[in-house]
Order: sequence, then structure tokens, then C-alpha cells
Amino acid sequence: MFDDLINKIHQGDCLELFKQIPDESVDITFADPPFNLNKKYNNNKDKLKIKEYLSWCMEWIKEMVRVTKSSGSIFVHNIPKWLTYYSSFLNEIAYFKHWISWDAATAPMGKTLQPAHYGILFYTKQPKGFKFYELRSPHKRTRKSNILAKDYGGKKSLLHPFGPLVSDVWTDIHRIKHNKYRDEHPCQLPVHLLERIILLSTDENDIVLDPFSGTGTTALAAKRLGRSFIGFDLSQEYIDITNSKLSMELTNSKIGEKWVSFYLDEVVTLRNDDWDYLTDFFFIPNNPSDIDTIQIALKSKSKRATGRAINKIGISKENQSTFLFPA
Repeated sequence: MFDDLINKIHQGDCLELFKQIPDESVDITFADPPFNLNKKYNNNKDKLKIKEYLSWCMEWIKEMVRVTKSSGSIFVHNIPKWLTYYSSFLNEIAYFKHWISWDAATAPMGKTLQPAHYGILFYTKQPKGFKFYELRSPHKRTRKSNILAKDYGGKKSLLHPFGPLVSDVWTDIHRIKHNKYRDEHPCQLPVHLLERIILLSTDENDIVLDPFSGTGTTALAAKRLGRSFIGFDLSQEYIDITNSKLSMELTNSKIGEKWVSFYLDEVVTLRNDDWDYLTDFFFIPNNPSDIDTIQIALKSKSKRATGRAINKIGISKENQSTFLFPA
């Protein structure tokens, strides 16, 4: 029966649907619940009294922990106000690892500091033995000159050619601001945000569960990266949007045999352990200190991509080599 739930989005109340999920049966759970800010979700009232809202949150958080494997992780996305309460629940039944600060400005909320981040709580089911992979993201560069935005002084020759290890402050993933990229959903997350979380904490074919699937960001990220998914949502309209997108999505976010996250044809997240394998797929300057002014680029048989790579690092056509990997 459980196998019948995998790789599908199920319509209904998450607390009822959780009853169909056995204990310790999924590899990670991720939740982006309603924020209780009176947003216009389909089939859901987003304005409860605080005690009622928090009581409800405690129930689905307990369920997330229950169904997560001992090697797995629990991630919850929300505004800082609610995450402080969620932490108090989770500290009793799971193990705190990080409060990830996702740099994403929000609307002013009265007499407060300007809100400039969402939080993602990262907890594990057990204190040891959980899956975790160090990640890297590209070096930040100035927009016009394309040189490194940070001054490393005399240590530039020691820099990793791709980029630094990902910290618990994420400033390189931006909210979906343009309507042409948005679904009819008030809180749609970028797919590469979920891809980073999945690369951080799962292996190929692992199961990712999202009890508030919305228009399917988590499911899309999981499918792209060769993972399985289970989603719940109250709205059949959102489920229909998700299924339509899933039908067109491919499981091919890879370079060679390694899973990576792409955004606008650029690699934005990869695993540190995979770099020795991936290095042959990139044009990299021979002089390590040249990373300051020369951005590494993917080799590709695509004329457009190859031309862009050659322009970035000044390699002649006679000296270029190419590798095949899914676009």
C-alpha cells in the first residue's frame, strides 16, 4: 500500500494522509506550511488564532518526525516568528542542526526592522548517522567586471576553482519575482532551493515527502535529481498544476554520473565529494590565482554553451575539448 503512494501528489488534509505513511519510511521531510498571514491559498483559511495555528503545526511536525527514517532529516520553511515556536516543538523530538537563513526580502510589517530573510529549520531524526553532504556554490562575482566580489588578498591561489562550501546563510538563491515564472500560488519557492536541500541530505532513489505540496516545487526538484517523492495538498487545482509540470519534467539534472543543480544553464550547487569527478567537465584556468578574473565554465557540445565558455576563459577553438551530459 505504501508503494502506491510514491511519486504521486495526494489530495486531502495532511494529518489524515499522514496516517497512510508508516513510521520511519521516508528519507527526508520538507514543509512550507501556510504562514497564517491571511494569504489567498485555495481551499485553506490562512488566518487562525495563534493557539489554534500552533496546535495544528505541532501535529504535522510530529508526523513529519514520525515518518522520517533514523538516517533522515526534517526541514521546515517559514518566517522567523513561527520558526521560534517550531524549534520549541522540534527540540523535544528531534536534533537541531541548523537554522538556514535564506536571504529574501519581504514586505514591511509595521514598526520592525525590515524583514530580509526566511528561515529553514534543519533537524535530524538521530544525533549521529544521518545523511549529510557538504555542498559548494559558485564564487560571487561583480556584475560588470566579473571579478571575485570578495577580496581574498594573497590567498586567491588557494581558492577552490568552483566556489566555497555552502554555509547556513543562502544569498545566491532569489525569490520568484516575475509573474511569467510563477504559478497561481502565493508562496511558490524556487526549484533550485529544494534541489540544494535534496543534494544536502539524500541519495539517489531516496523518498522526499512534502505535506504542503502547493504547485509541486519539492516534487519537481526530487524528480530532476533522481529521487522519489510523496506530496499532499488540499487543492485539486494545485495538484493538477503539479501533475502537468511533472509530466514534462525529466530526471536528468546531472553532469556525467553526478547529480547537480542547474539554474539558467549554470551549475549552482554540487557536492564537494563529487568535485574530483566533475573537474574534467569544466574549463579551469591553469593558474589557480586566475580564478579572480576568470570564471570556470562547463564544456559542452552545445555550440551556444561552448561559445559562452570560450568567451569567458579565452580558450581557442583549437584547444577546446567537449563532454556530453544532459542539458
